[in-house]
Amino acid sequence: MKSISEPQTHTLRYGDHTHTYTITEQDRKTIRLTVYPDLSIKLFSPLGYPHEKIEKFIKRKDAWIRKQLRELKRLQRSRKPKEYISGESHLYLGRQYRLLVVENSDPMAVGNVRFENGRIVITTDPHLSNQELLEAWYCERAAELFPKRYKAMLPKFNCEPPQLVIRTMKTRWGSYTSKKRVILNTELIKAAKECIDYVIIHELCHIKHQNHSKEYYRHLSSKCPNWKQLKEKLEMRFAGI
Repeated sequence: MKSISEPQTHTLRYGDHTHTYTITEQDRKTIRLTVYPDLSIKLFSPLGYPHEKIEKFIKRKDAWIRKQLRELKRLQRSRKPKEYISGESHLYLGRQYRLLVVENSDPMAVGNVRFENGRIVITTDPHLSNQELLEAWYCERAAELFPKRYKAMLPKFNCEPPQLVIRTMKTRWGSYTSKKRVILNTELIKAAKECIDYVIIHELCHIKHQNHSKEYYRHLSSKCPNWKQLKEKLEMRFAGI
């Protein structure tokens, strides 16, 4: 959704905690509150929405905000840069799998990645890093799986199917564009299938409602009753995106 105003920074003291947050006005009907992995708090409000109502909204959400901050801080402490060596674990379809790196003895041979016996096996390539090989494999798996999940979700909607586009995005799991395209982030291949399905349904609901109004969320709930749990699972599992 297009922002109308530049983000404005505010501070609110509530109880024994101080919340610093930004407000961005948009052409929307409801307030959206998000706590990001960098611990920033961002609100997206309707145009001209009174600031005193925003402060009341934040106070009502105080316990939820603190919970999100605690969880993200915990994840930050436990997270370390991923390595691409044997024994390191990497996500695939919602589960952690160990890597097994097999050295390629033929300098002319091309490396590859495969899923075998509950492990992700990387055969090295003299011209590509293990990270590049694994990321290419993720993209290949996404290109194979996402169209199948997309096709499986379409019967929930009585509409002409939008074009499906798969690409890497830095800050979004998916989007629905004005050109009637559903875009899915390749990083979703690391999520459980039920979470992939949720993102697809979320974007397909935008065919009928282009914003995040109450009507939109009623529509989403009718198509995916447990969407809130799936959204939280996705956000907490992949807080680094």
